[in-house]
Amino acid sequence: MEASSGGEKRPLLGFGQAVIGPPGSGKTTYVRAMHALLTSMGRPASIINLDPAGEDEPGAAVTLRELVPLSEVMSELHLGPNGALLYCMEYLQGNMDWLRDRLRSVRGTYLLFDCPGQVELYTHHPALPNILRQLQAWGLQLCAVHLVDSHYCTDPAKFISVLCTSLSTMLHVQLPHINILSKVDLIEQYGPLAFNIDFYTEVMDLSYLVEHLTSDPFFRRHKRLHEKLAEVIEDYGLVSFMPLSIKDEQSLKRVMAAVDKACGFCFGEENRSLGSLMSVAVGADFHFT
Repeated sequence: MEASSGGEKRPLLGFGQAVIGPPGSGKTTYVRAMHALLTSMGRPASIINLDPAGEDEPGAAVTLRELVPLSEVMSELHLGPNGALLYCMEYLQGNMDWLRDRLRSVRGTYLLFDCPGQVELYTHHPALPNILRQLQAWGLQLCAVHLVDSHYCTDPAKFISVLCTSLSTMLHVQLPHINILSKVDLIEQYGPLAFNIDFYTEVMDLSYLVEHLTSDPFFRRHKRLHEKLAEVIEDYGLVSFMPLSIKDEQSLKRVMAAVDKACGFCFGEENRSLGSLMSVAVGADFHFT
């Protein structure tokens, strides 16, 4: 394992996305597609692979495995894959100068942080939020992009679980936050939806979802539990989703526009025209050519 190093302390001013979500939600695919889109639009971008368990990301400017490979941790410390991954993130938290040194080489580019898929990192373990807070302290304006596979919409019980996880993630990570329903182009293959897609993206009156659950004898006995979970989600009023199909460029651009507004990129040096500022102020839609 490579030790941390010191160096200059100039702020790493810039913008970026912390791409998070459970395994299989499409994080790496999203990062690659967003990188390609940004590059095609003349916005220099860099991929920062913070997953010590993932394969080497083609074109990644920084890879956490260079500092602390998961396989080495498992072998030396006799840990399982989950424990080793948590150790890797804690090791990075204690060696942030290493990451700062690597980020200097991509200073001035838009940063895409491809994060691990272990859910506890986003819901209650402190390492990742501490890492993201340190990045903010260095001057990076970040937005968390939380991906969830849209197949959960086909199962009301799983969707309530996803809502609870998304809310917990938003409260734990404490960044400007965009929730994404990924793979919506495949949603019809997963099975029929009880409601239209807007019900799931806008997280409308969840009492309908609870009533739909009670039509199943297996879930009927847990109706009171589901009602209370729905009340918590609605009381906070924070969770909503944007649908995303990686195959649809306009869908990806809409996500990019939402992230730009959330992290403040639209107020940066590249978009300081009065027209851009006014369009943001009145909540106008973004238009790309």
